[in-house]
Amino acid sequence: MNVLKISVLFVCLGNICRSPMAEAVFRHYVREEGLEEQIMVDSAGTGDWHTGEPPHHGTRAKLDEAGISYAGQKARQVKPADFETFTYIIGMDDSNIANLRKLAGRREAKLYRLVDFIPETTYTEVPDPWYTGNFEETYHLVSEGCRGLLETIKREHGL
Repeated sequence: MNVLKISVLFVCLGNICRSPMAEAVFRHYVREEGLEEQIMVDSAGTGDWHTGEPPHHGTRAKLDEAGISYAGQKARQVKPADFETFTYIIGMDDSNIANLRKLAGRREAKLYRLVDFIPETTYTEVPDPWYTGNFEETYHLVSEGCRGLLETIKREHGL
């Protein structure tokens, strides 16, 4: 019997564009590898403006185009328990990481930027398509980052 041992939380500002896209893409890759019993995936936002809403229509369109499910996803805000629950907390940009550090307070948190898992990228963050309108660019970076993250997790945890 396999035991769930690794959990990943993707975080952006409102949890309707980048982080739900990353959640859906990463979950898709995890399923493809047959690791859904070992790896749990979720997403959240540092803000609460969109709590309960589905992913942004631009995110849904890119995921639909790629044949990746986002069924049941609803925006939520990061909560204190997340810092104890998740093995990896992945921010989409430096502002998200700074907000997560504030929210974590004295709790120890393993925070990473998604672009840290993209070899040889010139990007320092995943641009927010809420502002740029470029969901294609976001999808490309999210896909690359999620592949790199999964390879890192497999290597670090012997999967």
